[in-house]
Amino acid sequence: MFGAMKVVSPAPNANVTVEKTVYQDSLIDRLCIWLFSRKMAEAVGQKTRLKGYDGLVALSQQIMQGRNAREQKEMVLVVLNSLLPSRVLWLVRRLFKPTQLVCELNAWFATRMFGWLVGPSEVRQVEVTGPNGAVSLQKSGVHIKKCRYLEQSQCAAMCINMCKLPTQEFFTQEFGIPLTMTPNFEDYSCEMVFGQVPLPLEQEAAYNQPCLAAHGQGADASEPCHKIRH
Repeated sequence: MFGAMKVVSPAPNANVTVEKTVYQDSLIDRLCIWLFSRKMAEAVGQKTRLKGYDGLVALSQQIMQGRNAREQKEMVLVVLNSLLPSRVLWLVRRLFKPTQLVCELNAWFATRMFGWLVGPSEVRQVEVTGPNGAVSLQKSGVHIKKCRYLEQSQCAAMCINMCKLPTQEFFTQEFGIPLTMTPNFEDYSCEMVFGQVPLPLEQEAAYNQPCLAAHGQGADASEPCHKIRH
């Protein structure tokens, strides 16, 4: 759906260089970015002069201002719910139970529908722990190679409060399909597992994630980012 090239830039967490992705968005990509940005602007009641993906990230930063972590998550949930009519969500919950097939189809669709938002991804086989504790292997995992949102925002709190947590809750509560997302703040990759019930944030490594060096504004890299916890 889109093309991309790499340029070398300083890494935020180490004294090395990493390749920064430059995207060549297609017409459909630009349309998706515009629609999502419009819904964000309506929710926050503000606009941005920036266009394209830069505008989307700028609106995310506006959502953060003056709101705690819970309020940021709830604002994004408003945006996600505005994208689909409530009756459609109700029908999905009624017609599609979180079977292995449904979870695997969700993973397949995710790799093809959300490249404009998170960049290239691929389906992977993963272990999923069921409600009874039984572990099964299924192709319901999505490996995001380098998350576009995290790479451009350079903000751990935005990743967690406005991507990971609301997306998990949206799929788990609105679609009835459990989803767990595990971002990697070293290489910007992310693992999504459809069918896996997410743990409370306090039990995940992300809860103790420090500010990224490129966005921490002098924050102590050994301390958890306060914007994630408050």
